[in-house]
Amino acid sequence: MSTVGREGTESPELPEVEGLTTPSDTARFVDMTGEGRRGRVARGTLINSVFLLGLNLLALIRGFAVAGFIEVDDYGVWGLVVVGFTTLYGLALIGVSDKYIQQDSDDQELAFQRAFTLQLMVSGAFVVLMWVAMPLYALAYGTWEVLLPGWVLTLAMPASAFQAPLWTFYRRLDYLKQRRLQVWDPVVAMVVTLGLAIVGFGYWAFVIGTIAGAWAAAAVAMRASPYKLAIRYEQGTMLEYRSFSGPLMFEGLCQAVTAMTPTLVAQRSLGTAAVGAMAIAHNISRYAYKADQVVNSTIYPVICAVKDRLELLEEAFLKSNRVGLLWAAPSGLAVAFFAPDLVHFVLGSRWEDAIPVIQVFALIAAVNQIGFNWVSIFRARGDTRPIAVAGLTMAVSVSTIAVPALFLWDLEGYSIGMLLAIFCLVTVRLVYLRRLFSLRAIGHNVAKGVAPALGALAGAGAIRLALWGGERTELQAVLEVAVFGALAVGLTVISERALLHEFRGYLSRGRTAATRPSEAV
Repeated sequence: MSTVGREGTESPELPEVEGLTTPSDTARFVDMTGEGRRGRVARGTLINSVFLLGLNLLALIRGFAVAGFIEVDDYGVWGLVVVGFTTLYGLALIGVSDKYIQQDSDDQELAFQRAFTLQLMVSGAFVVLMWVAMPLYALAYGTWEVLLPGWVLTLAMPASAFQAPLWTFYRRLDYLKQRRLQVWDPVVAMVVTLGLAIVGFGYWAFVIGTIAGAWAAAAVAMRASPYKLAIRYEQGTMLEYRSFSGPLMFEGLCQAVTAMTPTLVAQRSLGTAAVGAMAIAHNISRYAYKADQVVNSTIYPVICAVKDRLELLEEAFLKSNRVGLLWAAPSGLAVAFFAPDLVHFVLGSRWEDAIPVIQVFALIAAVNQIGFNWVSIFRARGDTRPIAVAGLTMAVSVSTIAVPALFLWDLEGYSIGMLLAIFCLVTVRLVYLRRLFSLRAIGHNVAKGVAPALGALAGAGAIRLALWGGERTELQAVLEVAVFGALAVGLTVISERALLHEFRGYLSRGRTAATRPSEAV
């Protein structure tokens, strides 16, 4: 099996980790089946794929189904609440879990308890911040409807700390147990949200469903924790996390500017319905990032173990980014191409003004996938300052390009401005990535990742031009979607034969090893 070097040759292998002999390495890579790290990561990719596919199907059903039971303005109120909550929540994402995964302490129970304590402190601070900030947020947006749901939604935040035991299974590459516990959140949230929406709770269905899901997952995580949940704060803990988490906190501030500024302008100048259109476009486009989440959430613990071996990091980066592109490119292009059908035949005519926004945000999702997994590489190496620089770049770009465009050309202008801002962000990523890896290899990787999507788009577009005319029907849309999907899958299988063969080999060896006594990883 071949590897990827500086010139970007075929089919990178998953990095093997050799010479790990410390107690922390044993804790990191508990191997219950004897399949080895490569087999474990390959099997974990399947587990995470199934989990995230189901998760996103639930999210789509939740978003679309609820949209069918509530008004556009109500969806816009929930969009405002989400922007406020997630923006401020970004300040709480200071990388406590990432730092815990990265560390190599000999006393793993102590390391877990210190991380749990810090996450609990951060969660408490976030609740206070939300209670103080929400009145100002409501005043800024000119709608007090967001105040009470925003306050109530803070009840979900402490649950994130009590879900900390999930980190331990993740660090050990025990993906099946991690996801089996984690699935309680989306399932409970889906059932509660949809049930309440049907009986007329409006946006409160989202609020209550989110809280119920978060605490359901926290309950099962605490029950399964391999370590005792104890408060263990020692002098120097905050200092140890500061160099890692400080830039991430700054990035969180930048994300706050990126998310809140255009939403504030849209609310003030165009109204809540415009915010609803922005929210649904964002929700649909997020689906394009899911393959990247699958792969990166699988290999991050392994990346942490090989963080000082650049050749293995390059293999992991190129492989994971190509897999992400193979999903994001067809997903983004499909949504952009079929957005009018999605609105006319699924969401309803009241969402027609959102079509251009949905289309451009879908393209944004595809472009943003270029180097999207770079954050995992730099976090694993403990160098989080480039992430802060990228966050600042995005905040400045949105404020100086997208927001003025929103003033001048409404939602269409905002969408184009966001696309230009994403190009600025990708440029910054590549500047930092070239310090570690070959830009030529990255470019080759991107070309291979987007080629199947472009072929599928060409095929579906040719059918539309050659066969149809007059009023468009549901059958035409379904046939084009089927052709696009078949071409995307077929071209991917043809172009990535070596990669798929390699992956099957890992799984085959994993199944064989699982029938034998445990061997050296």
